[in-house]
Amino acid sequence: MSDPVFHLSDVVLSLKGNAGTVDILRGISLDVQARETVALTGPSGSGKSSLLMVMGGLEQATGGSVYALGENLTTMNEDALARFRLGRMGIVFQSFHLIPTMTALENVATPMELAGDPDAFPKAEAALETVGLGHRIDHYPAQMSGGEQQRVALARACAPRPAILLADEPTGNLDSTNGAAIMDLLFDLRDQYGATLVLVTHDPALAARCDRAIALADGRIA
Repeated sequence: MSDPVFHLSDVVLSLKGNAGTVDILRGISLDVQARETVALTGPSGSGKSSLLMVMGGLEQATGGSVYALGENLTTMNEDALARFRLGRMGIVFQSFHLIPTMTALENVATPMELAGDPDAFPKAEAALETVGLGHRIDHYPAQMSGGEQQRVALARACAPRPAILLADEPTGNLDSTNGAAIMDLLFDLRDQYGATLVLVTHDPALAARCDRAIALADGRIA
């Protein structure tokens, strides 16, 4: 078997607060293989989103090691992590995180343009066509529905054709119809680009669509 896309060993995440140190992740060890689809499940506060953020290098583990695509994220500073994610990871959040003063096309193209991709705008336009928003490329987020905004966020995540897709409750702010459409689209894009997909969900039906579901409880794999 080839090296895993993710290799986590005894990962700990502790954050200091006014009431003292809070242990969020307590010794997580986990491998995720190429092209695998993994659901992170568990009750609120179990550490699902924190684990996803650690896997994406958006939160630094305070103990253990996190390898992604063979590179040790735990030894990188924020700038190095940002460079590592460019083109390799696409991340979709529950909140859309679109820039309100930019059109759909600009929202998708700008991260690639900042990474130095000379084809940023053609790729962005193609990605928006893929998610069914070719007719909305010049529209601003405020001119689009929640479902359309999440499609833009999905196009932005997938346009560089990353090896890894991470999704944190991507349907949490959508009604059931739009939510189902977004998840169908996310799985279709995963298949199209051959990406590894890790997603956080409360939805048992969605978890059942994945190759594997990992349940968390109190910061540990249950």
